[in-house]
Amino acid sequence: MTQRLTRAISRTELICLIAALMALNSLAIDIMLPALPAMGAAFSIASENERQYVITCYMLGYGMGEILFGPLSDRYGRRYPLLFGIAVYATAAFAAILAPSLGILLGLRFLQGLGAASIRVIATSVVRDQYSGSAMAEVMSMSFMLMMAIPILAPGLGQTLLLIGPWQAIFVFMAAFCAIVGIWTLRRMPETLSTWNRRSLRFGAVVESFNLVVTNRVAFAYGLAGTFMFASLFGFLTSAQQIYVGIYGLGPYFPVAFASVAALMGLSSFTNSKLVKKFGIRRLSHGAVVIFTVASIVWLALASTMEVPFWLFLPLLAVIMSCFGWAAANLNSLSMEPLGDVAGTASSVFGFIQTVGGVIIGGFIGQQFNGTVIPVALGYSLMGVLALLCVLTGESGRLFGVDPSPSEAV
Repeated sequence: MTQRLTRAISRTELICLIAALMALNSLAIDIMLPALPAMGAAFSIASENERQYVITCYMLGYGMGEILFGPLSDRYGRRYPLLFGIAVYATAAFAAILAPSLGILLGLRFLQGLGAASIRVIATSVVRDQYSGSAMAEVMSMSFMLMMAIPILAPGLGQTLLLIGPWQAIFVFMAAFCAIVGIWTLRRMPETLSTWNRRSLRFGAVVESFNLVVTNRVAFAYGLAGTFMFASLFGFLTSAQQIYVGIYGLGPYFPVAFASVAALMGLSSFTNSKLVKKFGIRRLSHGAVVIFTVASIVWLALASTMEVPFWLFLPLLAVIMSCFGWAAANLNSLSMEPLGDVAGTASSVFGFIQTVGGVIIGGFIGQQFNGTVIPVALGYSLMGVLALLCVLTGESGRLFGVDPSPSEAV
């Protein structure tokens, strides 16, 4: 069986709702980027690299929360843990408006990330409950493509909000947007986990589920590949404002450059959704990881020998980020493919590993920023090589293999 679509919601609305939920996480990161200097000034943050903690603390909460919401959603279903997480996200965003100190703000950002964790885990689980194989990859790609409207628009929106109000206006917008998505979820999101497929929260049952995830060679290898890919992206995101504004002097045009690359990522996800059934998840994801790695190494080689001009930097970054967009949904689908019986736990374990691991590694990459693009280029190159090694491990040394039939996938 390749899909089990709940009749209460159409496929199109499901894709749109999943995209809106995923956008909450992207919004909490990308809309903050133009505000980092203003927040640094408000809380007397002297070092530019220290401003990155506003992003890092959110993502740490996000990663920690993922390990909790998977077992909860496998026990109590998808709807109630998801709605609880949305409420935590909105409350923390609203409370951040009144944060009197940097420490409290960072704590609220951690709490906001904790609530957002339910979205990542449960949105993926909802799709896996109803689809598998290339059908799942197609739905995830379409959702990812729609979600990419947020990274395209968010930096510009953040810049606009800063023009008409203080940095707190950004948190007002986040809380309001989350409330709207929460109401939509409450009214339209069906419960996709049947009562007879729910798993016990007994410690032994949870350990058994986790063991199924980490001992599956193919699933774990692809999950680890996703970790390294995300680490490279996070290393860039935390220092994006410093690169675009500090190195290339784009100033108010920073959101435009950021949006152009994000738009290409969305386009690559759309292309993937159209080609995945024809060529297969493995061929597309393996090709994307290979090109990602080669382009990153070329960028590193250039950055090590010259000051890379903006006209060369942007196309190289566009190729790398497009490949990331192409690979992201496919790697996630491949890691989840063998684990449909424990989709919630699997999603949370991989989410925890990918987010916390990616934040730690990517945060380290971001903290190495030294006024050049070399640390980011080196991070992309190393992470690409490690992701490729993980893929080779999962596929027993072979690339571009043929996907199993739908009956084998479920």
